[in-house]
Amino acid sequence: MTTKSAAAAARATVYGYPRQGANRELKKAVEGYWKGRVTAGALRTTAADVRAANWRQLADAGIHEVPTGDFSYYDHVLDTTVMVGAIPERHRHSVTAGTLDGYFAMARGTQDVAPLEMTKWFDTNYHYLVPELGPDTVFTADSTKQVAELKEALALGLTARPVLVGPVTYLLLAKPAPGVAADFEPLTLLDRLLPVYAEVLADLRAAGAEWVQLDEPALVQDRTPAELNAAERAYRDLGALTDRPKLLVASYFDRVGDALPVLAKAPVEGLALDFTGSAAANLDALAAVGGLPGKRLVAGVVNGRNIWVNDLEKSLSTLGTLLGLADRVDVAASCSLLHVPLDTGLERDIEPQVLRWLAFAKQKTAEIVTLAKGLAQGTHAVAAELAANRADLASRAGSPITRDPAVRARAAAVTEADARRSQPYSERAAAQRAHLGMPLLPTTTIGSFPQTGELRAARADLRGGRIGAAGYEERIKAEIQEVISFQEKTGIDVLVHGEAERNDMVQYFAEQLTGYLATQHGWVQSYGTRYVRPPILAGDISRPEPMTVRWTQYAQSLTDRPVKGMLTGPVTMLAWSFVRDDQPLGDTARQVALALRDEVGDLEAAGTSVIQVDEPALRETLPLRCADRPAYLAWATEAFRLSTSGVRPDTQIHTHMCYAEFGDIVQAIDDLDADVISLEAARSHMQVARELAAHGYPREAGPGVYDIHSPRVPSAQEAASLLRTGLKAIPAERLWVNPDCGLKTRGWPETRASLENLVTAARTVRAELSAS
Repeated sequence: MTTKSAAAAARATVYGYPRQGANRELKKAVEGYWKGRVTAGALRTTAADVRAANWRQLADAGIHEVPTGDFSYYDHVLDTTVMVGAIPERHRHSVTAGTLDGYFAMARGTQDVAPLEMTKWFDTNYHYLVPELGPDTVFTADSTKQVAELKEALALGLTARPVLVGPVTYLLLAKPAPGVAADFEPLTLLDRLLPVYAEVLADLRAAGAEWVQLDEPALVQDRTPAELNAAERAYRDLGALTDRPKLLVASYFDRVGDALPVLAKAPVEGLALDFTGSAAANLDALAAVGGLPGKRLVAGVVNGRNIWVNDLEKSLSTLGTLLGLADRVDVAASCSLLHVPLDTGLERDIEPQVLRWLAFAKQKTAEIVTLAKGLAQGTHAVAAELAANRADLASRAGSPITRDPAVRARAAAVTEADARRSQPYSERAAAQRAHLGMPLLPTTTIGSFPQTGELRAARADLRGGRIGAAGYEERIKAEIQEVISFQEKTGIDVLVHGEAERNDMVQYFAEQLTGYLATQHGWVQSYGTRYVRPPILAGDISRPEPMTVRWTQYAQSLTDRPVKGMLTGPVTMLAWSFVRDDQPLGDTARQVALALRDEVGDLEAAGTSVIQVDEPALRETLPLRCADRPAYLAWATEAFRLSTSGVRPDTQIHTHMCYAEFGDIVQAIDDLDADVISLEAARSHMQVARELAAHGYPREAGPGVYDIHSPRVPSAQEAASLLRTGLKAIPAERLWVNPDCGLKTRGWPETRASLENLVTAARTVRAELSAS
């Protein structure tokens, strides 16, 4: 290897960038299109403007090769489904009739047609639309989007690299289409899919692409020999094509493991690998396979998923080692910057000292450029940047913000008994039935009700000083009154207060706990047009005062029916935040759990008999490698039990999970020891109910019968049909009736109609059970 030439060739690049625009222009335009206020042409213009602004910002910062194809109106996996022509038959007419409407129908559904299933993108909080495939699937190439976006970037005079989801990952993410045997393996379609990729690659080459990136993050998971053989075959065949650009195969989120020798030997021109966190093991693994002689290595040494400043000297050391392992080493983030906010420069409420510790997408881009310059020209060329970085790292390490001795002492004193209920479930269940008096198939909702424009305006008015705290509270009380009144009239059995006062299920609590920082503009895409502002976990966690008791008590004062207390669980508080990287996650989870334990105790003391502690991120945060999972699940389930185990036997503890592959964690769900769990099930056709039954899950469960991520209103007959399916797996005395998830993103008209149908369905099936 010629270290000098490799260093001289070092360039800066990224795999993807936040899509929303500096002021979330894309979100507003898409939602305006859905409501008929924005034309298709205007939406496309906004999208083109956002793409151009992103590319210019990257190029101006010193990025040598910008990505194209990473932009999406909704989801990049859905874009891939369109690219390969795998349109479900039920959507084919709408896709043919109108590209945008058909595209959004696949994502969101219509009143008459169900959308694609949605689940988490590996271990992130980003949701993708699951491809539906079967033995009769016919793939056809449609490179329109990919070619058009490449040409837009080239027209700006930029060096551009299209980024595509790789064929192996696409098939591994897919599921059997409705009506197809559950044991059908989409990967068997690989030979049918590869010619379509070949056609797309040829189209991109003809449009001016020198390189194309094929993302294969599925290869960082444990893969069978057959799956590894499929990857070997895929890149042998694609590499053998004569009419194609150079191929850069990218894998990220963890160490590549057994797939690395396959990729290293493949006849492609480059690999992009993650070298952050546990993926740092890729360095030794790369050396063990003899490196990448004659190939390009794109080294992901800047963490693309967290927001702490990079240790530049450490990264330069890693890059220096990698110089001897490839013909050319370029510098990148570990994955797409889609997973972080846009720019710390927009934040005004974070102390300047603390702001120095943070790097959002724009700042990470600058770090990548600095590292590429340092690698190519030597550390003397970036001496000022290195000095500033050392000062920032030292400022954080020495700050009293990060350590609270009282919190650490309390966490250290926790015993195993603190994370166990005082009685087994069978005894608790009897006490809860006597105390609550629930009917067969009790109905409830997950927690949130529609966050209307009026509620958002009230929060804006409070922040802007246009109303005082008293005026704001009156608006919240009025909303709670409406929510309680509606639920009573509809006949729901266990009510919620609707969470009108909450901006977000994590941020609301983070703003009331010590150790967290909140952003004003730190938006990150969760799915489609849903953006969240993950808080930043910077220090030790404690709860200065009750966070939810007052509003729960107020709601309970309006009704004789039980009102659930609603909390976000410790794992989700971590997963949907940017967590500190200076201590083990389990230690941080225990601190959050103890703060929530205090809140659960105060809710119970105030008379709350049903308390829900949501853990939708339990599966999402599951490590990608099986060897890493037992340790994670041990601290994660302990943290939940530590939050909830201090209550009386007759206090019913609920939890909730949604949009994940639950089959992987059924034992962990059992280990939570919650009395009732509600789960997403509508899009997946009650799959989770069957998984719980196969495991022998002994407690109560509510597999959802109303898909809240679609604007369609399910009929009472549809909900009843799903309930009957659920009853085949879960006995009636342990089955609850509820939506898939919270109703925050829905409008009131569809919410009213859907919940009325849900209650009607429960009553219908209840009557059928009584008559049988």
